[in-house]
Amino acid sequence: MIKRKIRVVTFLAPNMLPLYEFTIDYVSRKLNYPMELVVGSSYDALEGADFSFICGLPYALRTSPRRNSSPIIALVAPVLQGDRYRGRPIYFSDVVVRQDSPFQSFADLRGRSWAFNEPESQSGYGITRYWLTKLGETKGYFSEVVEAGFHQKALQMVDDGRVDASAIDSLVLAIEFRDHPEFVDRFRIIDTLGPSTIQPFTAATHIPPSLSADVQGIFLEMHTDSQMADVLGCGFIERFVAVQDSDYDDIRSMLRACEAANFLVLK
Repeated sequence: MIKRKIRVVTFLAPNMLPLYEFTIDYVSRKLNYPMELVVGSSYDALEGADFSFICGLPYALRTSPRRNSSPIIALVAPVLQGDRYRGRPIYFSDVVVRQDSPFQSFADLRGRSWAFNEPESQSGYGITRYWLTKLGETKGYFSEVVEAGFHQKALQMVDDGRVDASAIDSLVLAIEFRDHPEFVDRFRIIDTLGPSTIQPFTAATHIPPSLSADVQGIFLEMHTDSQMADVLGCGFIERFVAVQDSDYDDIRSMLRACEAANFLVLK
């Protein structure tokens, strides 16, 4: 065990923070060792992290085979509730518009405005960039592309009419619909991009392998605790499963396709 409080950093959407506070508290109690969960304002915070909840794209970028060494190792990832996830650690990006908009599919958004959360997000940026690459639409598809900062802010921009559409992480969207039932009548999902392998929980490479294994084991059995099963269920998580670096090759493949098309900036 390391000789200080274990530091866990989350880079995921703010509406998921309560869920991960519960999970880290549970891991801390099972380890019988103090842990703290902090919100990372930039990926530089990885340098001071022992463990992290991180999006798949920044994970893939920081563990690329092109790098001499990787600072983090994937341990587990959630399996979400619902048939669409097929019992696998995947998620989707749901393309959302206002309920009263005329748009019926992604194809209707040519020449329209678009919001994304941040440029290292797979769900909001990477998958959209890849989708346009597959369509051969790399010269400028949207009339305007706006960085919102978070998925919730992008959703608010759609609601306010500041932009026409956005791709929202399907788990983030489910939590928003749970917490704000009125949103169900204010938004429509017109298309779905993906799937992508879902965001991993990672260990820094300076963490002793025995501690990483202990933490991974606690996550893997978490759903068997009745109280934690209820907590996970409230966050639409069925269970956590073990993942490894190669599980994120799908995201690396999408990035390579965009690089080959010289299309790295969404437009």
